[in-house]
Amino acid sequence: MKSIYAPWRMAYIKGEKVQGCVFCKESIRDDSYVLLDGKTAFVMLNAYPYTNGHLLIIPFRHLSSLEALLPEERLEMFSLVDISVRVLKETMSPDGFNIGMNLGRAAGAGIDDHLHIHVVPRWNGDTNFMSVVGDIRVIPDDILKSCEELKGVFSKYRQED
Repeated sequence: MKSIYAPWRMAYIKGEKVQGCVFCKESIRDDSYVLLDGKTAFVMLNAYPYTNGHLLIIPFRHLSSLEALLPEERLEMFSLVDISVRVLKETMSPDGFNIGMNLGRAAGAGIDDHLHIHVVPRWNGDTNFMSVVGDIRVIPDDILKSCEELKGVFSKYRQED
């Protein structure tokens, strides 16, 4: 059997687990992954990414369906997708993006009770034997390092109150 070391996972394994919805802003214990707050939604680095820079656009309100979104939430969420793509292009120079939603557990939603949009940067050749043969994803950069770099660029998009 082959071993892959991921020492940063131990903090999660031993750490206190969030009670309630992990996306509800008030329940997020570690705001370090929140990159940009809007008026109705926010951008957050995915703690369990598919690739470096995997972002989530999440409405503040706890809801699970598109129909429940208010018009201003829909507009802001798409605006945050646009900003996210711009920031990722500037910081990581991806070759493309996967952008989407998994609505319901049957559609692949790991967290199906709080709507969210995935913004996943992609690079030519970023799928390798680890994903195909080992059913493992390799994230080549430290997530906290990526987060700090992204926060610096997202800061120019902060909204004035």
